[in-house]
Amino acid sequence: MGVSKFMAPEIIFGFNSLEQIGESVLRLGAKKVFIVSDPGVVSAGWVEEAIHYLRQCKLDYCLWTNVTSNPKDYEVAAGVAEYMECGCNAVVGIGGGSAIDAAKSVALLGSNGGSIRQYEGVDLVHRPLPPMVMVPTTAGSGSEVSQFSIVVDTERKVKMTIVSKSLIPDIAIVDPRTLMTKDRKLTAHTGMDALTHAIESYISLASTPLTEGYSLQAIRLISEFLRPSVASQHNREAKEAMAMASLQAGIAFSNAILGAVHAMSHQLGGLLDLPHGEVNAILLPHVMEFNLISTPEKYKKIACAFGENVNSTSPADAAKLAIKAVKSLADDLGIPHSLPIRNLEEDTISLLSQNAVQDACMITNPRDLSAEDVKMLFQKVLGSGRQ
Repeated sequence: MGVSKFMAPEIIFGFNSLEQIGESVLRLGAKKVFIVSDPGVVSAGWVEEAIHYLRQCKLDYCLWTNVTSNPKDYEVAAGVAEYMECGCNAVVGIGGGSAIDAAKSVALLGSNGGSIRQYEGVDLVHRPLPPMVMVPTTAGSGSEVSQFSIVVDTERKVKMTIVSKSLIPDIAIVDPRTLMTKDRKLTAHTGMDALTHAIESYISLASTPLTEGYSLQAIRLISEFLRPSVASQHNREAKEAMAMASLQAGIAFSNAILGAVHAMSHQLGGLLDLPHGEVNAILLPHVMEFNLISTPEKYKKIACAFGENVNSTSPADAAKLAIKAVKSLADDLGIPHSLPIRNLEEDTISLLSQNAVQDACMITNPRDLSAEDVKMLFQKVLGSGRQ
């Protein structure tokens, strides 16, 4: 193994940990906080609770909630304008991956200037960001601990992948209570997103012993607790386990990067504004089948993490059990087998494929993919699907 780096923010985890948000922001030197969230999280009451604890610490704030699913470049630009007008010196994100990615992008442009498109790629941030505290309200994105921000370029209709160590928040506050206000569909989609992070980071070309432990433990937790978490909003054990799984998968992929599933889902999300977690869930088994020959021993360990008995099976069959386990979980959660998209033109699929090959996440996929390979995988998942 060559030289590697492992990075993570300070992490505050547990039921009622949201109570520590005021003190956390205060000790980072904040005087006025820019809060980024979305209307759904506001209606669930988590923003109001966070503001209560900020006020207890006598912190001023500005609230901005104009974020949609798959945050857009023009939304980020509007957020930056408001951040500057408010005179804030710290950023707090409260929500799912969209809100947290938007918060990180606002912090980036608020300190570095320019447009978000300038920072697409790896390590293009040169000035320090303001203090950032992130509070995830879904068990899926892992953005609260990652060096990624994903923003849609609405002109090109692609998701831009922005990767920089500067985007790792200072503090992540993970309170499993926030998962209890999410419906079963969102719980399923975000949980499968976390599983995709865990699997892709585990088989990534950039994985290390440090990341692999987090990846495998996340897979174990998801295999055991995602079904009960989807079944009940009030299952405290399942919510706590899924919050931990998402956190661990986030730490793993932040350091080991991802693979072809995300490289492809970024294209579909950018063009069609589809739910990220659901797209990942549909793509995952197909990409796993394609990648199988690259690292069968790791697939065997994934099967073990799912609780599959591999002792009396051949190495090849043991590896295939990992894919079978993922398909079984997706079926139990009602995930469609294919994307409900019809009549997508051949030229469009070709463009999606070419863009996917250029995505930063494709670099660490364990098996090489050409644009034709990606096109074949896209064609497999396009269709009416099972609803």
